[in-house]
Amino acid sequence: MSLKPTSPGKGILRQLHKAQEKYFGGWVDTPAHIHHTAYRMSNPALERPQSRKEFEQLLNCLGIEKHNTVLEEKGGFGVTTGSNGDRLIARWEAHTEYYSYQIWHIPQDPSQPVGFGPLTFPGYTFPFSPLGIAVNALDLLITPAHTYDHEDLATRLPGPQIYASRVLEENISVATSFTPDEHGRERYLIWAPDPNLLLPKLPRLMDILIALENYTHLILLPYKAFSRSVDQVQIYEQRHLYQRSLITKELKGATHPTLQQWLEGLTQDFLEVGRLADSMRYRLSASVPYDRIVHSNLQSLQEQSLPFGQTITDYIRWKITGVADGYQQLLTRIQSLEQDFEGTIAVLRTRVELARQEQNLLLQDQNTKLLASVDQTTKSQAILQHTVEGLSVIVIAYYLSGLAHYLFKALHELGWLHNDTLASGIFVPLALLLSYGLITWGKNRIHKTYSRSNDITPTDSPSPH
Repeated sequence: MSLKPTSPGKGILRQLHKAQEKYFGGWVDTPAHIHHTAYRMSNPALERPQSRKEFEQLLNCLGIEKHNTVLEEKGGFGVTTGSNGDRLIARWEAHTEYYSYQIWHIPQDPSQPVGFGPLTFPGYTFPFSPLGIAVNALDLLITPAHTYDHEDLATRLPGPQIYASRVLEENISVATSFTPDEHGRERYLIWAPDPNLLLPKLPRLMDILIALENYTHLILLPYKAFSRSVDQVQIYEQRHLYQRSLITKELKGATHPTLQQWLEGLTQDFLEVGRLADSMRYRLSASVPYDRIVHSNLQSLQEQSLPFGQTITDYIRWKITGVADGYQQLLTRIQSLEQDFEGTIAVLRTRVELARQEQNLLLQDQNTKLLASVDQTTKSQAILQHTVEGLSVIVIAYYLSGLAHYLFKALHELGWLHNDTLASGIFVPLALLLSYGLITWGKNRIHKTYSRSNDITPTDSPSPH
């Protein structure tokens, strides 16, 4: 059997190892019914290889053999043929932030009618729930050799408004309502009066439409989080404005506990704003390049409006105009708020450091005064000690002189001493010298005893036996 209409006699192995993008178009035919789904990866570096393994599992579940498969690092597809001759193509692509599946059902009989809804390929079901967050789901129907008016489109496309146009500067028409059907898929209807005109343009047209849908939804995906963040940022801006006004008024007379309380509150708010900033930068940073990709694909679509509807470009521009700019403005506001918090915290920290320095200077002054007072007290105690020692010498000499007087008087009565009064007078200087010697000896004895007790160490003490 021949799976590639343009080369019926060539071997499958040689065909499958051609460049994927160039080779994929050889398997495409019309009419066709395509289901497309895209999923956002929360951790692309980890989940991208997992999505490749998931695609290999999908090929196995669909019964697509390896020799009918082209699989590269970030893309691949496989082809199989059903019992009735219909063709099924499963395609996988992995991008920077998302990956996607396309399942093509191409009837063998070109006259066989195809319609929206579940794929009617024999025995087909999608076997598992893919990884990641669903970005979009599309149901695309390609019907050559047909024409549709507004009433025909209204019966096939759900929703109140239809968007339709001729594209690629050819007589190829695309219509959609951008409204999910009962299966949660947005429907696209592609037709052309001449199948030979549509088929060569079909792969490029599909890539443009799918890129528009994927990147438009990726731009709008964080919009709810963006709206919540706008409210949070406004709350933090008002709170910081009040805090800064209060601090400006009361900073001069603020005490250290008050400064510490302000600093703790501002630091907590700053951490919360930083957490919000990191989260929103991760979610919104890619919006600008995605917006450029969307506008580039809108230009490549080269639309010409039909009489009965607005164009796809009109709808997409209405949906995304200003969204990426709004995201960037929010990031700018958050960055400015972070800088305001940093500035206020820096001022408070400087004020706290100055207060601490003032306290240290005051404490040093108190210590200096205390040391001066202690020094004065020590000097007074030294003077008092010398005075007491001098008085002690006099007192001891007085008592010694009194005792010696009694002794000399007794000697005089015994006739051993001629003049006891003279002897007592002569003994007074000796008593002074003797009392001074006793006091000096006592001080030295006390000092030696004290020094000996301080010199005793644990190694000097006897060890127990």
